[in-house]
Amino acid sequence: AAGRAAGTRRRRRPGRRGGALRPDPDAGGPDGRGAGSAVPRPLPAQPRARGWSRVGDPQAVSLALDLASDVFVMQVLLEDSGEVFRVTGCRSDMTVRELKEELDLIAGIPFSLQRLQYLDQGILMDDATLRCHDVVPGGIISLRIWHYDGWTELVLAAVEGDSSKLSCLGVAEDAFHRTTDSQHFDDKQWKKWISQRAFMALYVASHRGRSEAVQYLLEHGANCQGRSPVGRTPLHVAAAMSRLDCISLQLNYEASINDRDTKGETPMSLVCRLNHSQSRRWMFLFYWMVKLGTKDPMDPVVNKAFQRVKAGFGSKEENKT
Repeated sequence: AAGRAAGTRRRRRPGRRGGALRPDPDAGGPDGRGAGSAVPRPLPAQPRARGWSRVGDPQAVSLALDLASDVFVMQVLLEDSGEVFRVTGCRSDMTVRELKEELDLIAGIPFSLQRLQYLDQGILMDDATLRCHDVVPGGIISLRIWHYDGWTELVLAAVEGDSSKLSCLGVAEDAFHRTTDSQHFDDKQWKKWISQRAFMALYVASHRGRSEAVQYLLEHGANCQGRSPVGRTPLHVAAAMSRLDCISLQLNYEASINDRDTKGETPMSLVCRLNHSQSRRWMFLFYWMVKLGTKDPMDPVVNKAFQRVKAGFGSKEENKT
């Protein structure tokens, strides 16, 4: 009996008193496989947030939002086209209006045409914050185009870059397209309505890089110097997305690389901030081509300037502009 008692006695191993449990190489593992089976080390106690409640509790959700990172990423789904856009730099105290201003550039949908929804809620009000609507980091917000006056059909045609569809949707003065509202317009109101629709189509097509549609719209009177409600021109969104063909077309129609939006950004400053070096050089080159009054890329002066810009020369001149 004494021998058995001695055999069951474990040897003490030197170590720090009160420390974490360590595996004993002389002891069998919990599965009976012998030495080497590690005894799990107990995990340190995790601090619990004060006031934390069960899953699904509104207080728990609210607290989770408060504890979340100050800056997070969200996705926005343009329901009518199926496109998904990634919006960085979101905050819980960000207003819906601020989000719309970002989407004006990121999604290429003018501010006034945006209708935002989250989960099964109604339309998100501009003055409300994302926290008020319980928007969580990584959540998906639905973006829809206002359906009144045929705006959805117009935006989708511009997204596709389909000039034949655009020609039937009231983007030129010789169009026969009518809506419930426009059929009652007088001549002045009619021209203003056409101009607004042509601009909106140009804005969206420029963002998507639909150069054929952009050329069609410019040839039929679309104003590339027009502004969205946040002060952006179609050149702003073409530059932000680095759409070189659309940039060239608009510069040929006297679009300016120095027009400022409500945040003070120009098309040139946008490409610098977004690090689109090729677009920056391209815009710089075409700016001077237009300023010198030549559109011939084979012109010796233009060709020489292009080679210098392509090689990275002229950064000082770019900064001066």
